[in-house]
Amino acid sequence: MITLYITAISLGFIHTILGPDHYAPFIALSKARDWTANKTFWITFVCGLGHILSSVILGFIGISFGLAVNKLEIFEATRAGIASWFLICFGLVYFAWGLKRAFDKKHSHKPFSTKGNLTFWAIFIIFVLGPCEPLIPILIYPAAKGSIVHAIGVALAFGLATLITMLSVVMLSYKGFGKFSFAGMERFSHAIAGFIVFMCGFSVKFLGL
Repeated sequence: MITLYITAISLGFIHTILGPDHYAPFIALSKARDWTANKTFWITFVCGLGHILSSVILGFIGISFGLAVNKLEIFEATRAGIASWFLICFGLVYFAWGLKRAFDKKHSHKPFSTKGNLTFWAIFIIFVLGPCEPLIPILIYPAAKGSIVHAIGVALAFGLATLITMLSVVMLSYKGFGKFSFAGMERFSHAIAGFIVFMCGFSVKFLGL
C-alpha cells in the first residue's frame, strides 16, 4: 500500500507536468484578462478540483457497480476526446475574438473588463469533462482488495499531488511573467491566449500529451 500511495503521488505530479493543458490555459488567460494573483489561484484551484473529482466520482461509481477497468478507461478516453475538442474550439473562438479586438480601434487600447464569468465557466466545464486517466487503474486496485479506506486515500494522494503541482506551476509562472513588460504586444494578448489554449487542446488530441 505504501508503494501504491507513492505511485499515486508520483503519477499526480508527472501527469500534470507533462500535460500543458493543466496549467498553460490559466497562465495565458490570467495574463490576457489581467487577473489578480488571488483570482488566478482560485480559478485554477476550482477547475483543478472539478477535474479531479469527476474522475474520482466516476471511479467510485464503477467500483459500486463492479465495472471492469477497461470499460471505465474507454469512458475516460471518450471524455478526454470531448474535452480536447472543447479546448480546441474554445481556443479558436477566443483567438478569433482576440484578433478582432486587437484590430478594433475602439477597443485595442482600452483595458479589458474582467467582470464577465463566461471564460471561467467555459474553462471549468472543459476541466470537469477532462479525465485524470492514471487515477482509475490505481483506484480500482485497493478497492478490489476490499479496502475502500485505502481507495479513498489513494484518490486523496493523487488529487493533492495534482492540485499542488497545478497551482505551483501556475502561480510561479504568474509571478515570473509579472516581472516582464510586453510593450506593444498587449493588444494581441487575447489572441495569444486563445492560440495557447488551442495548442493545448491540439497537443492533447493529436500528440497524446
